[in-house]
Amino acid sequence: MTPKTTFPAEKINEHIVHWLKDYALTAKVNGFVVGISGGIDSAVTSTLCAQTGLPTLCVEMPIHQAESHVSRAKEHVAQLKKRFPNVSSAETNLTSVFELFTTVVPTEGADEAKLHLSLANTRARLRMTTLYYYAGIHGLLVAGTGNKVEDFGVGFYTKYGDGGVDLSPIADLMKSEVYALAQYLDVPNAIQAAAPTDGLFGDDRSDEAQLGASYDELEQAMRYDESGKNETALTGREAEVFKIYKRLNRINQHKMNPIPVCLIPENLR
Repeated sequence: MTPKTTFPAEKINEHIVHWLKDYALTAKVNGFVVGISGGIDSAVTSTLCAQTGLPTLCVEMPIHQAESHVSRAKEHVAQLKKRFPNVSSAETNLTSVFELFTTVVPTEGADEAKLHLSLANTRARLRMTTLYYYAGIHGLLVAGTGNKVEDFGVGFYTKYGDGGVDLSPIADLMKSEVYALAQYLDVPNAIQAAAPTDGLFGDDRSDEAQLGASYDELEQAMRYDESGKNETALTGREAEVFKIYKRLNRINQHKMNPIPVCLIPENLR
């Protein structure tokens, strides 16, 4: 997966690293904590944070995780610690916490599809809570790992899960640009070659299988939508993907927009 035009990886890399370091110093925090999944986004984000020279804590948080995810995460963390002395790591296995949670919430009679999705999102929210625990005891910022297509295109993330972060260094990069940056950053080949997956179901189901379209296709649809061109000009697969993109964008606006606040009129005060 490569960006459609020449991608200035070195300049983008320098810009993000400077932004990260400047933000952390202004906020008077020690550094960053990043959840490591074995995927491309967390690998790129953690490498960018490591380049600031500030303490960067990489946290693995398996919950019935597929072995392929675990092995890729460990390979990345080991490589990063060799390259950057400011990188440390921790592993918090949340499987038992998740299992206990399922015993104290009602599940009987629940719609099966909704139950599976709710429990998948619960995994993400347990991980968010864990990252903020580490952030709190070490004085760190939680660095988000979402890219532009996920965060502002189709809303493919968990509200107050992986969407609960302090700052988002790669959220203005398309997925193809994340891959281009990963190549520049020497992210392990196993991660670059792996099919994108959110890892929330304990298996190897891909993001494409859940979304109904590849990131390349969704990226193309997002660019087309941003161009303001008439969607009636699209045909075949492009038209099909555009409908998928618009539907996901519409139903996930609650994730992308600020929390609605009921404003009290002055005459009622």
